[in-house]
Amino acid sequence: MSWFKSLSVRGRTLSIGLVLTGVLVVAGSTVSIPYVALGPGVTINTLGTYDGAPIYTFAGEDIPPAVNENFGDGSHLNMTTVSVTDGMTLFGALGLWASGNSALVPREEVYPPGQTTEQVKEENAKSFKESQNSSEIAALTYLKYPQVIYVGTIADNSPSYDVLDPQDQVVAVDGVQVADSAALQAALANTTPGQVVTVTVLRAAPGGSAAQKDLKVTLGKNPDPAAESGRGFLGIVPQMRPVAPFTISNSLAKSDIGGPSAGLMFTLGIIDRLTSGDLTSGHYIAGTGTIDTSGVVGPIGGILMKMIAAKDVGATIFLVPADNCTEALTRVPSGLQLVKVAKLTDATTALDLISKGETPPGC
Repeated sequence: MSWFKSLSVRGRTLSIGLVLTGVLVVAGSTVSIPYVALGPGVTINTLGTYDGAPIYTFAGEDIPPAVNENFGDGSHLNMTTVSVTDGMTLFGALGLWASGNSALVPREEVYPPGQTTEQVKEENAKSFKESQNSSEIAALTYLKYPQVIYVGTIADNSPSYDVLDPQDQVVAVDGVQVADSAALQAALANTTPGQVVTVTVLRAAPGGSAAQKDLKVTLGKNPDPAAESGRGFLGIVPQMRPVAPFTISNSLAKSDIGGPSAGLMFTLGIIDRLTSGDLTSGHYIAGTGTIDTSGVVGPIGGILMKMIAAKDVGATIFLVPADNCTEALTRVPSGLQLVKVAKLTDATTALDLISKGETPPGC
């Protein structure tokens, strides 16, 4: 270190500064930080194709002729996504932030502690599948397809646990036809705990078909003190859902897209495919929002990034969940019209107004 001691004070200061700068440069360009960057993701037209296959395909009987209508290149109902960049260095993160199209958030907001990246992806994939199921139910309900009874929710450790499936359509109990919840209750009226009953269901099979199954359930005792005593307990919360004589397949089910936020756009895509005409009236429409089976549209994350993604691909109208409007208004891309949506009928009414040249309610 004799060379260092021989330097002037200014020389020593400069040398130390250069070393510290070098350390900072190395660390900033090689060491990962506990943040991820959220940015505009892919957008996919639900009226179009994915990997060369139509987003929606239909199989079965009485498929509406409308599914064969040819949508023009100008017809868009795009779902939007957010990209996630993980494993960033400090300099990489600063570069994305400086671009103005990305937001930095703590990594634990996307990948919670105690969960691996694969576990998070599996949960997102499950949410995506549930979103597809909810969108199909919401669309068929909107189109007034007949309602039938499904198993619905199954309580843990109930008599039906690991025997019935929430997606089973209930057909009969001990040979007595069941059309709704009242009929199901009537079929169980004279049963007792410990009695074995045969529940006939229609269960979805690979390829979209459905197979009838006779399943044995040993009834239990209802744990609810207010329930009628002595009656056998099946342990389900049945749900009425619409049913069509055909099945609906979504090609995005095989993609690596995750999360529930495409629900609204999936629903609109199904409705447009099953009805004559064009919901978009030739407009480039994009949007986001979860949807439940009753058609209620819920808020999502990354609204600003999704609006940027929509604008980048040419969208001029963006459907915004009502609860996201306040955030959406903080940064509206130039030329993008925001439409406020709290439920499915808000969206369909808005699209009808747009087709007439009128302005729907905005954020």
